[in-house]
Amino acid sequence: MLHNTNILSETPALPHKAARPPMVTLRVAKPRDLPELRALIAALAAHHGDAAEITPEHLERDLFGRMPWITALVAEAGGRLIGYAILVPLYRASEGRRGMELHHLYVEPESRGTGIGRHLVAKAREQAKMAGCAYLSVSAATGNFQAHRFYESEQFTPGPVTGMRYLQALA
Repeated sequence: MLHNTNILSETPALPHKAARPPMVTLRVAKPRDLPELRALIAALAAHHGDAAEITPEHLERDLFGRMPWITALVAEAGGRLIGYAILVPLYRASEGRRGMELHHLYVEPESRGTGIGRHLVAKAREQAKMAGCAYLSVSAATGNFQAHRFYESEQFTPGPVTGMRYLQALA
């Protein structure tokens, strides 16, 4: 079970402001988060030049349905979501090893550079370990050098991608 974690944003306060940065809470997504989570997923898709076809109903099915398929971790500050990570189970049958794919990691542009992404990765590691996983996997586009540097700074080891992936529509 993932516990809520509160962290202070690492953004330094401006000299003329006496207010503290908002408290950031990291937690597993709840049903009330579905519309905001969907909007963040759409923002990540747009960042990559894609359209997001996912609906809150898809998310509800995959997060809270009869057969949950994914886990979503969210970062919340000031009563709104500012980032998320989606985890998907993996399995290496020849090794009998469970793994977890860090399928999405996103932090709103105005909250980047504050450590929230690093905290989401740490929570993803914690969640994977609690699920009995031996590894956490992530991928980034070939030319996304900023993501490469970030994941390497988080102790992910780059590995070559080999072979082709084939898909077959089932409906």
